[in-house]
Amino acid sequence: MGSGQVTDWQGKNVTVAGLGVSGIPAAKVLHGLGAKVTVVNDGDDARARAQAADLEALGIAVRLGDGATLPEGTELIVTAPGWKPDKPLFAAAREAGVPVWGDVELAWRLRRPDAAPWLAVTGTNGKTTTVQMLASILEAAGLRTAAVGNIGVSLLDAVLGEEQYDVLAVELSSYQLHWAPSLRAHSAAVLNLAPDHLDWHGSMEAYAADKGRIYEGNHVACVYNVADKATEDLVREADVEEGCRAIGFTLGTPAPSQLGIVEGILVDRAFVEDRHKNAQELAEVSDVNPPAPHNIANALAAAALARAYGVPPKAVRDGLRAFTPDAHRIAHVADLEGVAYVDDSKATNTHAAEASLAAYESIVWIAGGLAKGAVFEELVAKSAKRLRAAVLIGADRGLIREALARHAPEVPVVDLDRTDTGAMLAAVQEARRLAVAGDTVLLAPACASMDMFANYNQRGDAFAEAVRELGAGA
Repeated sequence: MGSGQVTDWQGKNVTVAGLGVSGIPAAKVLHGLGAKVTVVNDGDDARARAQAADLEALGIAVRLGDGATLPEGTELIVTAPGWKPDKPLFAAAREAGVPVWGDVELAWRLRRPDAAPWLAVTGTNGKTTTVQMLASILEAAGLRTAAVGNIGVSLLDAVLGEEQYDVLAVELSSYQLHWAPSLRAHSAAVLNLAPDHLDWHGSMEAYAADKGRIYEGNHVACVYNVADKATEDLVREADVEEGCRAIGFTLGTPAPSQLGIVEGILVDRAFVEDRHKNAQELAEVSDVNPPAPHNIANALAAAALARAYGVPPKAVRDGLRAFTPDAHRIAHVADLEGVAYVDDSKATNTHAAEASLAAYESIVWIAGGLAKGAVFEELVAKSAKRLRAAVLIGADRGLIREALARHAPEVPVVDLDRTDTGAMLAAVQEARRLAVAGDTVLLAPACASMDMFANYNQRGDAFAEAVRELGAGA
């Protein structure tokens, strides 16, 4: 597999778009390779000026407050993944015939000839968890690996650093895939597809197409979700290496070339001899933490990628047992008076919230925040029978309130007309008042957090703190 390296960066005029977590390392790496680097950035605040000063001290040119103009002589743009494709800078690049790469494309092109293959994961929800599960399984098999990409070690560090890896578990967002035209993974998975980031991509079709890029040129396996036909369609459309296989994962009994569940056991009917007659036991559902349906699906996807790489069954079980989920992902905070309090602040869109709500039978739901253009009709309609009550906070809570009125009119709703950070304590107090023993008070906002909090972590921390305060006063 050729590394596609640009072997001579000396004197090459490269423009880096954005001073973010990917832009600064990219600028430094390219400068170190001898390129003439100019960083352009829309913002011009105190933080940007401090970052610019650090780069200028190295001899890197920085233009603050001017992210729209293509610098004279630019031969390549390396962009931060969040920059929208419709920005004037990219229109100017197209006009001038200048290629645009993202940080992932840059890392892919800078790999050494003997570089570790990539097992890549994308999807609207579950990416981080699946990649972390995959890394845990690979480690259990004795392989040198890391969870990289959107999480963990930066991809540039992983491909250029001292440490030698056998294989990398790579999380990729739709943004990163949009700007990574030559990426070719060993094997890849699209976990699910639901409307998200449509303001960035422009349409659901464009969003799906960018997700589907992860399958292009796969060598061994394209892993798809049997329950989500759109992911299988992307496999059919992909141009893959000869012999690459489509591998499904399902929460039901697996057909040949699938992984699935049989009587509480995760089984493989894809990477076994005579898959029409045989199945290989991998792990028990109870080995998955937490064993909520969507998380079992994540585990199956991780197992499929690991098995595609040749990992033995025992490593799948041991890796899943060793894995602990990140904070704010269906995290059990406390039990008070027979009511469970669960923090899934990471459920920042309707698809994630739907998976979260499906994990419990009787729920007092705390929801709301920034909708990012989402609609809540389907989410509420599917979850109505599980809802005992709802407590709404945040800027776009009215959209959820209207969906509840239409699809779950019998569910009591408390509309807290607040977007201050103290609203979370009030929400938890209301939820406690509404809950009875056996219920779950679930923070699964189905919205982004920036109207009230710095990020979903801070929102989840506020929920956990409010629950602890209730417990102390109980």
